[in-house]
Amino acid sequence: MAENFHLLLWCVPLLPLLAGGIIAFLPDTRGRIASKLAIAALFVSCLLALGALVCVLAPGNERIPAPLTWFSFGDVELKIGLLLDPMSAAMAAMVTFVALWIFIYSLGYMHDEKRFGRFFGFLSLFCGAMLMVVLSNSLLLLFMAWELVGLASYMLIGFYYEKPSAAAAAQKAFITTRIGDMAFFLGMIWLYGHSGTLLFYDGGNGLLESGALSSLAGATTIGGLTVSAAASLLLLVGAMGKSGQVPLHTWLPDAMEGPTPVSALIHAATMVAAGVFLVARTHPIFALGGDTGISLTATAWVGSITALYAALVALAQTDIKRILAYSTVSQLGFMMIALGTGGVAAAMFHLIAHAFFKALLFLSAGSVIHGCHGEQDIRKMGGLRAAMPKTFLTYAIGMMALAGFPFVFSGFWSKEAILHSAEYWPGGKGPFAIAATAALLTAFYMTRQALLVFFGAPRKPGVHHPHESPAVMLVPLMVLAAGAVLLSLVGTPAWPWFEKWIDGGSTGVNFAAFAKPATLMLIGLSLVIVTLGVGLSYMIYRNPPDESNAPDPLEAKLGGLWKFLGTGMGFDALYEKAVIAPLAFVAGGIDALEKQVFVPLMGLAESLLKRCGIVTRATDEQAINGGFDGVCSGLQRSADSSSQSQTGRPQGYLRSIGLGMTLLLVLYFWLSQRS
Repeated sequence: MAENFHLLLWCVPLLPLLAGGIIAFLPDTRGRIASKLAIAALFVSCLLALGALVCVLAPGNERIPAPLTWFSFGDVELKIGLLLDPMSAAMAAMVTFVALWIFIYSLGYMHDEKRFGRFFGFLSLFCGAMLMVVLSNSLLLLFMAWELVGLASYMLIGFYYEKPSAAAAAQKAFITTRIGDMAFFLGMIWLYGHSGTLLFYDGGNGLLESGALSSLAGATTIGGLTVSAAASLLLLVGAMGKSGQVPLHTWLPDAMEGPTPVSALIHAATMVAAGVFLVARTHPIFALGGDTGISLTATAWVGSITALYAALVALAQTDIKRILAYSTVSQLGFMMIALGTGGVAAAMFHLIAHAFFKALLFLSAGSVIHGCHGEQDIRKMGGLRAAMPKTFLTYAIGMMALAGFPFVFSGFWSKEAILHSAEYWPGGKGPFAIAATAALLTAFYMTRQALLVFFGAPRKPGVHHPHESPAVMLVPLMVLAAGAVLLSLVGTPAWPWFEKWIDGGSTGVNFAAFAKPATLMLIGLSLVIVTLGVGLSYMIYRNPPDESNAPDPLEAKLGGLWKFLGTGMGFDALYEKAVIAPLAFVAGGIDALEKQVFVPLMGLAESLLKRCGIVTRATDEQAINGGFDGVCSGLQRSADSSSQSQTGRPQGYLRSIGLGMTLLLVLYFWLSQRS
């Protein structure tokens, strides 16, 4: 296997991509074949990814297959390749495993969809591109796959293109992420210009190795800013676009317009994780300025603002999927806080744990929507625990993991690791305080959602005859719920295996770590946060209104702030007035200028050109052509006259010769006498 390792590693992303390409040529009537092909390809990729994960479980057992020369220009070769280290192995295993269960879930959820096969083709393309992102050993290859992820997300979010809101959400996601992608592209060019390579690791000559890092840290640009800082800030903007960080976050809540499995895939296992992964992968460049350098400081504060903003907005949402969407934005902010404060392993642990419980929550929400005949408004639900007990159980596990319920749920330990990283950051306590506040709000709004959906009495008017989902949808929920719990085993202070493994070390079990004062303080703080969040939410929502059109209990307490939060703090309206309206005004002015000035001028120019054409035609036909035709006719007549003398009779020719000779002799003798 070792000699064919590089081929097997390439198969991990290429198999789903190949499946997506084949499905593109299948008619819609072959949807069942398409779904089986997509699931089979991803299943094999999952096995290979898990095998690759086993290969690098031992510390220091990274594998870097030889890069491939893509093309050459002059003496320069542009190379691309794949990389297998703990970070990429963990991501590849997570993406394939979680996505595989989302694919299986889709068999039931999308059962009646007429474009069933096309849906699985888009999913395969999406997963293949994301796998290429996480396995790339080249920033260029990562960027190419990054763009392919954006294309696939556009097609998936706008899958119901006949629905105006879905089509608008797809366009919004595509355009907003392009802003970040342009910054990413500029940063990549800048890095290549100063390092001469885009390979991450290349036998000591890679972008993330000592030689290139030294040159990046030593070169300066405008205002004395180092090239490493400038390029990493551009990469950060790219990550902000993909991972929905403020102010490039507005597309992510709207992405729920796609089918629920798409929401689970985008919000959990793939697209939004790409930005966090990019910062984690290129963290050595970010860290060249030190723990409080401009790049890491910007990352920490962007994450802090995003985590708190999205948690506040989620309080006032009423759509079951939109609450989870803003929750994703907030949790991505937590990951950015960890990256900015130096906790790369904490960020990656929360990313992977979040993938399990957020996919679980979205798929559980999809089960609720399926059982409630398409209803998504939590104000019209209530009492679903009795009608959907299995969905309730799995949802409760995901909710407690996200809220950070203590000890047995992975979200508790991953957030504890982030708080630990933020607390000891030398740049200040701001990110730590904000992260703690956002964690409290998370526990509050997730408890609110659970109480309004599953507890109390059914609302009137509300959902009629809710029912449990089929087994093909419930089994993935149970598997993901088990993952949300079991992941907690590798992230506790007693056995922080994941953190040490990502950092390239090893560790053993040490229960005495629980007795450390710093650990006890953070665990106690986490318990207080969860208790306060859950307790406050229970006090407010324990007796929800019986009428679905009644005001929310929190609305009366927040007053005008409720509407402000419900509209996402007005970001969309702000962009509409500050960006879209001016652009529309300029576009309208250009349109008016074209219609009132350029179009008449073009008509005048057309008329003048036509008149010039008429004059030119007359000159050409009557003068030039007439004169030329006259000359030609004269030449033809002369030729005709000359041709008449050519009779073809030798006697005539001899008489002509004799006559000519006679004339010449007469002329000769006449001239001789004159001389």
